[in-house]
Amino acid sequence: MTPPHKDAGFVRMPEEDFEAILTRAAEKGARKALADVGLEGPEAAIDIRDLRTLLASLRMARRTAWQTIVRLITSGLLLALIAGVAVKLRIFG
Repeated sequence: MTPPHKDAGFVRMPEEDFEAILTRAAEKGARKALADVGLEGPEAAIDIRDLRTLLASLRMARRTAWQTIVRLITSGLLLALIAGVAVKLRIFG
């Protein structure tokens, strides 16, 4: 790493050194952020996969619930329509 030098009040350094510093800072920040939410250590990847699976399951359950509600409403409307036609035609009495 070459030492930085001042140029018109600004500190100048080689781009490779600057990129290395940024990379280290980003990695350290990412590790701290994961540690803050409890996703640190060797099992963090497994935990994240489990969370993604849980979210996917929740989305599928929500979608299935809406489909079931729509089917129940549709079936109810059809049954009411058939009952109305049956009463109108006096099939049951």
